[in-house]
Amino acid sequence: MLLDTVNVLNKVNNPQDLKTLSISELNTLADEMRELIIKKVNTTGGHMGPNLGILEATIAFHYVFNSPYDKIVFDVSHQCYPHKILTGRKEGFLNPDSYLKYTGYTAPEESEHDLFKVGHTSTAASLACGLAKARDLKGEDGNVVALVGDGSLSGGEALEGLDNAATLNSNIIIIINDNDMSIAENHGGVYKNLQELRETNGQSQNNFFKTLGFDYYYVDEGNNIEKLIETFKQVKDIDHPTIVHIHTQKGHGLKVAEENKEAFHWIMPGTLDENSSENTEYPESYSSLTLDFILNKAKEDEKLMVVNAATPGVFGFSSDIRAKLGKHYTDVGIAEEHAVAYSSALAKGGAKPIFAVMSSFVQRTYDQMSQDLCLNNSPLAMLVYWGGISGQDCTHLCVFDIPLISNIPNMVYLAPTNKEEYLSMLEYAYNQNERPVAIRVPNCDLISTGSSDNTDYSQLNKYKMVEKGGKVAIIGLGDFFELGRKAKEEIKNRFGIDSTLINPRFITGIDEDMLESLKSDHDVVITLENGVLDGGFGEKITRFYGNSNMKVLNYGAKKEFTDRVPENILYDRYRLKPELIAEDLKSLI
Repeated sequence: MLLDTVNVLNKVNNPQDLKTLSISELNTLADEMRELIIKKVNTTGGHMGPNLGILEATIAFHYVFNSPYDKIVFDVSHQCYPHKILTGRKEGFLNPDSYLKYTGYTAPEESEHDLFKVGHTSTAASLACGLAKARDLKGEDGNVVALVGDGSLSGGEALEGLDNAATLNSNIIIIINDNDMSIAENHGGVYKNLQELRETNGQSQNNFFKTLGFDYYYVDEGNNIEKLIETFKQVKDIDHPTIVHIHTQKGHGLKVAEENKEAFHWIMPGTLDENSSENTEYPESYSSLTLDFILNKAKEDEKLMVVNAATPGVFGFSSDIRAKLGKHYTDVGIAEEHAVAYSSALAKGGAKPIFAVMSSFVQRTYDQMSQDLCLNNSPLAMLVYWGGISGQDCTHLCVFDIPLISNIPNMVYLAPTNKEEYLSMLEYAYNQNERPVAIRVPNCDLISTGSSDNTDYSQLNKYKMVEKGGKVAIIGLGDFFELGRKAKEEIKNRFGIDSTLINPRFITGIDEDMLESLKSDHDVVITLENGVLDGGFGEKITRFYGNSNMKVLNYGAKKEFTDRVPENILYDRYRLKPELIAEDLKSLI
């Protein structure tokens, strides 16, 4: 779609421009914006369903309220594309050359209409509550609005924020975007109440929000701009905590997204293109190995329980897989904290839990891992996905799991380097009953040695010396083991040194005997880890050699929030290339 065909959007450069439009023009605007979002997301990939579902409500909000004086906080913010179009960033949707100019989440550096960088769920009520309280302390006015949706109510912080906001005694408006979906289907008792409210047009006496003390408004036609404007006008400048419950349709206006809500929550580039789904065969991967392992265990072990926190697609838990698992599968909603405590209690009760979690989201569980899980030494098998350096948005970085998990007592964190090690570690983590065991699922293409791994992983912190050399030792952790192999080749080609190559396998401890043995015929130890260095694996090695003559070079990510920085640039920045490692080594040998 070219700029000269977007007739109404051409008139809108900021939210104030909406106020001069008729309802008919606003509906045309919605159609134009919908086409832009569909085209952009299909080109770049991204959140499709959430943005299409909230489009009309975003237009109505900006028509009634006065952003940025009136403040809006998006929960998760993967439904902020319409907001960006209306707040001076439509170029990023009109011009294919600018598609990647703006992040997929709210970003204060982009616009005064964005208050927070937000990418994790269930935070909007808390953030809005703080904004409202600050406004009141300063004696100011203006509306504070939180937009909560896509399953965010299942997260503990959402309930904490609502509980606090209900007692504010001043203006705070929380819009509940109820599309009867999370990323996949919703889970939890609060959604049964939302269903009851929908079925009674908001009239049911069983009203969760009223029990907390909120005033309550319901809009059944949550994709009807006129109805939304009417209700938003009623609550604007209200002097007490208020809920506006809007019933929307996820993927609204795109038939395939309406019919396949889970699949179109987030899509890959080209998903809507003709013949995009012709190739349905996928190569064997660490995810497919995990699914096969779990399905086989479900057939033979009644005690198996797979636990997931509302992100089944990350792990390949399709609706078919979930149906096959039946009672052996629990989706706790967007509640990773609960998932860890629930899994710990499952284990204490005699079940065999496997908790799958994405690296970026495991950050939410530190206290539960420390207190509920590790302090109680519950034998959980936890699978951590997507860990590693990437070009992700700053809200979804996956480089912090190693320092977080590996420094909690009683936890064992394993890093396989190939298919056979991974399967062996899975068997160990699942069958043992002594401790919590986490596995950092390799974030790379599948590597197979062709021979089984018979390691006894109950013998903790025993490294594997893969190739014995001298002078330089390279310890390559997990999916950086292959980088270690390449660095060994580069060092040999450049300096003629045949380095020792070590696969540590354990992230949570050090093999003191092996490290001590290196002192006799090695001068330098190199550590490689696909994560942040501060508090990470390499620092444990450096600390061991601190009072010796051994030189140690640690390679990994710097402690920083990167935002959509291409991976190859990060690898240069962190010197994670064989030739750069060899260059650094030169001054030490």
